[in-house]
Amino acid sequence: MPKSPPVSRYYDVKRDEQGQRYIEVKVTGLALLQNPLLNKTTGFTPEERRELGLEGLIPPHISSFEEQKHRTYLRYLEAPTDLARHEYLRALQDRNEVLYYAILEDHLEEMLPIIYTPTVGEAVKLYSNNYRYPRGFTVSTNDIERVEEMLDNVTVNDVRMIVATDSSAILGIGDQGFGGMAISIGKLSLYTAAGGVGPDKTLPVELDVGTNRQDLIDDPLYLGVHHRRWQGQQYDEFVDAFVEAVSARYPKAIIQWEDFSRGTAFRVLERYRKVVPSFNDDIQGTGAMALAGLLRASRMKGEFLTEQVFVVVGAGAAGIGVASAIRQGLEAEGLAPEEAGRRVYVVDRYGLLMEGQPDLEPQQMPFVRRRGDLEGWTFGGEYPTLHEVLVHARATALLGFTGVPGLFRQEDIEAMLAHTPRPIVFPLSNPSSHVEARPSDIVAWTRGGAIVATGSPFPDVPYDNERIPVGQGNNAFIFPGLGFGAVVSRAREITDNMVMAAALTLAEYTTQHHPHLVYPPISELRELSIHVAVRVAEQAIQDGVCAERRVRNMDREQLAALIRERAWLPRPLPLRRE
Repeated sequence: MPKSPPVSRYYDVKRDEQGQRYIEVKVTGLALLQNPLLNKTTGFTPEERRELGLEGLIPPHISSFEEQKHRTYLRYLEAPTDLARHEYLRALQDRNEVLYYAILEDHLEEMLPIIYTPTVGEAVKLYSNNYRYPRGFTVSTNDIERVEEMLDNVTVNDVRMIVATDSSAILGIGDQGFGGMAISIGKLSLYTAAGGVGPDKTLPVELDVGTNRQDLIDDPLYLGVHHRRWQGQQYDEFVDAFVEAVSARYPKAIIQWEDFSRGTAFRVLERYRKVVPSFNDDIQGTGAMALAGLLRASRMKGEFLTEQVFVVVGAGAAGIGVASAIRQGLEAEGLAPEEAGRRVYVVDRYGLLMEGQPDLEPQQMPFVRRRGDLEGWTFGGEYPTLHEVLVHARATALLGFTGVPGLFRQEDIEAMLAHTPRPIVFPLSNPSSHVEARPSDIVAWTRGGAIVATGSPFPDVPYDNERIPVGQGNNAFIFPGLGFGAVVSRAREITDNMVMAAALTLAEYTTQHHPHLVYPPISELRELSIHVAVRVAEQAIQDGVCAERRVRNMDREQLAALIRERAWLPRPLPLRRE
């Protein structure tokens, strides 16, 4: 059996005679201190300082790991703004990665909005101006012909999880060019902090095919390529070259496609999902997250998913992904496909999706209505507006993925009260400044009856001597566990059933532990992700896509034990010289 390559060209992880893990390093002195996965800052032991050439390079006091965490957290609290806190944590990650993840582990609920949505949106906008330290892998139109050669420059040898973006549709803020790398970095932080994927098993990727933002192209400080986005065959050949090269360098890697524009997102997913194990978080992750929340909201009403009528506003990647997931959920609860389709309405900028509208895309066609489907409806324009759809469809659930702040008006929400005393209203656009309606307004308009969830965190709403909880519909409830389950099973494909298993697990976990909530607290994200990973790996076995031979015959209990054992924890290991 051939010997496995070291984890990195700079170090390897081994076990001693007692079976304890340690790191065998190939670098010493300043080069070691500049590697964030090796650097312990003031935590090196006297023996490590002597053996690794660190004496005189760091302060003499030897800090315990708890001391380091305490000092770091105090500095974090001193940062004056959320963006400053984000930048402080990113600098910590680039200096001492184990300490960074330990801080996240201790304060995940507090720090998730800082490293991820909504603050990461501001970091994306300022990425070129604030660039400090190289992290991840970038392939641009300048060098796509040499991508295979360039991947050899990446120092880690066993990448299992890749997040790749072309930055064309970041959150609700659109085309951000090279700045999208911050999204890939942030997502992978959660794969490690919540999902248990080791940081040296991850790789953030920016596919820099240009930008359609003329202000970025004209900005001399912009760090990406200065031309319009490649499209069509040129774009496809670019991504083909990347997929081929990354599959050769990292044959065990899962790819998460992130923040691609609406049409491109579906096309890339369908083009590659059977070529390389991959999924699109905006489509499938958002769909699974929203479906889980809708299952919970229905139960909180004392009803079933099949008793609801859904209006999804926004027909991009997220909106169509959610509409598709709802239909799958309705069919799983026993509805025929035709009846499931009749319960899901999709509204875009022209109004209700209908045949004959301009710019319809293939992924939207299953949700397009015909004139004959609207018997008895009256509407003033060529296509029914959102308000007209809510009234005539007798909607009980409204979800927003438009990025248009204030789109849901009082009369829209009040119209739903004619059909249910407890409307489900999920304005899920990110960041928080782009939410379709404020939770406090929704609660007031429905006289405390609405069940509300948003994409970014909002505080609970005081109403009539109560506090109405606002769920946070965060994809982080899905993708870390989905990815880790696929990694552990070495899934050859991320199947629709695996994504559905993640959604059902989230709903079941919340029902069991927090029956009064739509989503569980972020503080339980790590434990939830373990449950999701177990069910996803189990589904990979059932679907026949599990390539890890020793996993195939495991039952759920054995899978859970393996996944807990494999989950990386941020604990400093002893360092020894090679």
